[in-house]
Amino acid sequence: MKTRITELLGIRYPIIQGGMMWVGRAEMAAAVSNAGGLGILTALTQPTPEALSAEIARCRQMTDKPFGVNLTLLPSINPPPYALYLQAIIDSGVKVLETAGNNPGEIITRAKAAGLTVIHKCVAVRHALTVQRLGVDAVSIDGFECAGHPGEDDIPGLVLIPLAARQLSVPVIASGGIADGVGMAAALTLGAEGVNMGTRFCATREAPIHDHIKQALVAASERDTRLIFRTLHNTARVLRNPISEEVVSIERRGNAQFEDIRHLVAGARGRAALESGQHEDGIITAGQCVGLIDDVPTCAELIERMVRECRDSLHRARNLMG
Repeated sequence: MKTRITELLGIRYPIIQGGMMWVGRAEMAAAVSNAGGLGILTALTQPTPEALSAEIARCRQMTDKPFGVNLTLLPSINPPPYALYLQAIIDSGVKVLETAGNNPGEIITRAKAAGLTVIHKCVAVRHALTVQRLGVDAVSIDGFECAGHPGEDDIPGLVLIPLAARQLSVPVIASGGIADGVGMAAALTLGAEGVNMGTRFCATREAPIHDHIKQALVAASERDTRLIFRTLHNTARVLRNPISEEVVSIERRGNAQFEDIRHLVAGARGRAALESGQHEDGIITAGQCVGLIDDVPTCAELIERMVRECRDSLHRARNLMG
C-alpha cells in the first residue's frame, strides 16, 4: 500500500501503533514495525531520559525497521524534563517523533531542527491547523471514539477525519475507533492516508500487558467504556469496571475535585492492573473499538489481515459503481 504516510515514514503499510502509556515498550514497537507498520515507544513510560535511551537501544536490537517515539506534554504542576527526553530521542538517532498534548511548539521546532519527522496527535481541526503552521509533517486526528483523551468537543471520526483532510495540506492519520481493515478502508475513503491504533494493538500476543487484560478487551462490547474526568474538563475514555464506575459516580455528585478521585485513577494503580491482570482494580484505557475485538493475534497476523480486509472492502465499494 502506498500513501504519503508510507512514503514519509518508510513503512510498508500505513498503520501506526498508538503511543500508549505503560504499553509502548520495545516488544510492542518492534513487533509492529517488523510487521510493516510503525511501532511507537512511549517516552514517559520510561522513568528517566537515560532509561528511554536504553529502551530505544533495546528496540533496535529487535527490529531494523523504522520506529518512532511518542512524547506527550501533560498538564502538570511538576512536569517531566521534556527537553531532556527530547534530547535523548535526538541523540539516539530516532527519525520519527509523535507529539501530543498542549503547547508543543518548542518541542516541534527543536525536533525539526534536528531532522526528525514530526507527527502531532490532536482532537480538533483548529489544533491541527495550528501545528501545521508550526511545521509538523503529518497530523494524527483523534475522534471521540478513541481511548484516552478525546477532548471536549465530542466530534466522532466520521465527521472529524474528512474535515481535517479537507483543511490540511499535510497528510492526515485517522485515530480512534479503528480495529480492523473495514475501519481502515473507511478512514482512507474519508481522506486519511494512514491509521493509528492503540486499543487494538493492546489485544495482541506481543503487547507487554497481562493476558487477563487482553481477554477483558476481547470480552468487552462497544458499550463497555466510560468517560471520566468530564466534570474536570479533561475527559478520558477508559474500560468500564468498578473503578471507572466509582469515578463517574463521584463526579455525578457534583463539585468533585481531583483529590476526591486521585486514589482511584493514580497512574501507578493502573500500571499495576496492567501487569497483574487485575482488570477490575485500576483504570484501563480503552476505546469504543473494543466491541470489534474478538481475538488476540500476533501483530503480523493482525496487520496482514487488516490490509487484506481493507483491500477487499475498497474493492466491494468500487463494484457498487457498476
